[in-house]
Formats: sequence, structure tokens, C-alpha cells
Amino acid sequence: MAALLGQWSGKADPAVVDLGCGTGLSATLWDDVIGVEPSAEMRAVAARRGIRVVEGTGEETGLPDECADIVSVSHALHWFDAARAFPEIARILRPGGVLAAFDFDWPPAVDPEVDAAYREFESVHTALEAERGLRPTFARKEEHLGRLRDSGLFRHVNEVCLHMKETGGADRFVDFAASQGGIPALREQGVGEDVLGLTRLREVTTARMDEQTTWWWTCRIRLAVR
Repeated sequence: MAALLGQWSGKADPAVVDLGCGTGLSATLWDDVIGVEPSAEMRAVAARRGIRVVEGTGEETGLPDECADIVSVSHALHWFDAARAFPEIARILRPGGVLAAFDFDWPPAVDPEVDAAYREFESVHTALEAERGLRPTFARKEEHLGRLRDSGLFRHVNEVCLHMKETGGADRFVDFAASQGGIPALREQGVGEDVLGLTRLREVTTARMDEQTTWWWTCRIRLAVR
């Protein structure tokens, strides 16, 4: 991914701003990066990873004009208010700079039984998130491309899909699943694994997967050039 974005930006050593950097995991792709994150707890974890991180949001980064060759947004653009965030992103991008908003398709392809169990879990937790007001309110991921084009702030917009595979077992799969969307907030509210559907997902993945099971991933990258 870093090679693709470097090629699109035309920079061998791009200056990167990672919006909504969370714990800094996605920021580790880059040598020259500033993370922007509203949560003090997550900023602390990112700082321990060695990431330069500042307090801010996608709508108000607090960064100077034209400071970035690449603005990356990992699994977070659907939380942003596009009417405010897109102008802010365009402001901090240099001419020719690239916004790269990426999301991995969930779940990774493992086998039909694991896929069906994940879809069941997804239907349960999304209903609970909606009921408790924890669903994103600004955009569905499928709308990113159209919103970027309609903003009029970028001279070229496109979507690229990258594919990869890795191996892993049931515990890691369930941990990934439990980190999605509003699930951490639901768990903080005391919603148990049985109610969330995690218990059933764990049963199926434990029966179907071992540590050498292959996961097949698709990563969708929305690219917008200033």
C-alpha cells in the first residue's frame, strides 16, 4: 500500500498525516508521519509506538496549510462529517497530494461456515449499535467515492482494490471481529459475548480454523488527488 501511495503522490519519501490514527497501527506504514487522534487514551498508545501524534479530528486537525503529501484514513472516514472534513483534508494537502481512505472488507474469506457465522454476528451487533445510537451517522462506506467526487475539492478520484492473504487462528479472528465499529462501546456498556453473538462466532471459528488457516483479504482504497 505504501508503494502505491508513494507512486500516486510522486514522492519517494512523502510527508503523511494519518487522520483518526487510533493506537497508531496504520501510521507505522510510514517513516515521516503525524497522527491525528481525538482520544487521549489512543494517543498515549500511539505515542508508545513512537508515532508523533497530536490531538485533533478529521474536521479540525489543527495542522498548517499544505503540510502533507498524503493524508491517510484507516477504517475511519465513515465517522467523519464530510462537509467539514473534506475541505480540511484539501487544506492540509499540498498540490498533487493524495487522500487515501482505506477499509478492509469484512470478514476476510475463510470458508462458508465461518463466513455465515460472521454474518450472523454482524446482524446482531449492528442492530444493537443502531438501538443504542452507536452507528455512524454521516456516511456509509459505499458512499465514500461519490461524496469525494461530489465535493469538487479533488481533481481526480478513483478506487483501487488490493488483495492479500495471511494466516491465523480463531482467537485472532474473533479479536479482530470484536474490534469493529461500535462493539468496544457495547462491551463497555456491559453487553456480554453471548448477547453480541461473539460466543457463537468463537465456537464456529474454533471448530473450523487453526493457526495456519489462510485468510483472504480485500482492501478498498479511495484515492482523491488535490
